[in-house]
Amino acid sequence: MRVVLDTNVLLPSVRRQSRLRWLFDALLDGAFTLVASTPILLEYEEVIGERTTPEVARNVLHALLALPNVERVEPRFHWRLVTADPDDDKFVDAYLAAGADALVTHDAHFDILKDLDFPPVTVLSADEFKEALQQAR
Repeated sequence: MRVVLDTNVLLPSVRRQSRLRWLFDALLDGAFTLVASTPILLEYEEVIGERTTPEVARNVLHALLALPNVERVEPRFHWRLVTADPDDDKFVDAYLAAGADALVTHDAHFDILKDLDFPPVTVLSADEFKEALQQAR
């Protein structure tokens, strides 16, 4: 399963005591493929650095870049579908460029995508993704 993780899902999954830690562990174990573009990776580093420490952010980014199940994609087309927060478009663009299976987020700005017929985007919460991942195994 190839997925794009919004920062609001990845960030809490890095913390050892988080209820979402299963997600980061599943990524480290190769249970799914993370699809990420350069703008997504830069946002991961920035936000994790702000919420923890720059060292933690660098370590997470280095770990992601070293994993064989992290797929880099550089979208050549920008869809501009998340009108409420255009900064979130980078996640949709990566999803569509890679032909990913899911975009995992807790951000309500992505709800607009559920009503679009084209392009189809599967938006899941972390809990929904956990269920899908368990069913895929």
